[in-house]
Amino acid sequence: MKYARLTKEQFEELHQEFINFLATQSITADEWTDIKTNKPEVAEQELDVFSDLVWEGVLKKVIYIEHISPQQMHLFHLKEEHMHLIAVKLKNPIDLTTKDGFNWLRENLMDDDVEFLQAKKEYSDDKNADKFQLIQQGGVITKGELFQYLDKLIN
Repeated sequence: MKYARLTKEQFEELHQEFINFLATQSITADEWTDIKTNKPEVAEQELDVFSDLVWEGVLKKVIYIEHISPQQMHLFHLKEEHMHLIAVKLKNPIDLTTKDGFNWLRENLMDDDVEFLQAKKEYSDDKNADKFQLIQQGGVITKGELFQYLDKLIN
């Protein structure tokens, strides 16, 4: 498995897609029931393959990932050739993960306690694996509104 197995909830959401996936392999509902009962290792492999296919499809489309922690914010724009990072670091004890902390930041972007950093990082040989790693580390896929706002502000 290249990425991570989907959760039970994700499989439930993608129930029809999983049925279609099994159908592409000529596995009927009855055969799937039999595989789960009598060949659980084969069933596990099918779940893993489907999970990887879903992740590949999602990761191919991801353009922005945000990772917000109490004192820092890492905003990634995942361009075709490289990642563009805007990092915001607080030098005070404000917690960005709270509503009050985030509101403080919005109202005090140019405060001396707010530091902006930018970086460009090339992808490894596997761009989707790089994106997945950001998600595994706590990043969240977004539409990029925060990145775009800060990009206009500081560039």
